[in-house]
Amino acid sequence: MPINLPLKEMTLQEKLAVMELLWEDLVRTPDSIESPPWHRDVLEERGQRIAEGKSQFTDWEKAKLEIRNKLS
Repeated sequence: MPINLPLKEMTLQEKLAVMELLWEDLVRTPDSIESPPWHRDVLEERGQRIAEGKSQFTDWEKAKLEIRNKLS
């Protein structure tokens, strides 16, 4: 089913509202969304790095602040 949205005519707020509606609909049935195989591979690799002590963790609030500082 082709979907035609007037994306070039929509404001940023309208586009974000559409994304929110789509997300709300998708999360109603999370079991119907199958993760691609590469997701498992990435998670296994990250788990291995944690087990080997090669990963560092940062507090979420601190991480957001660091990201904001890099972008400004």
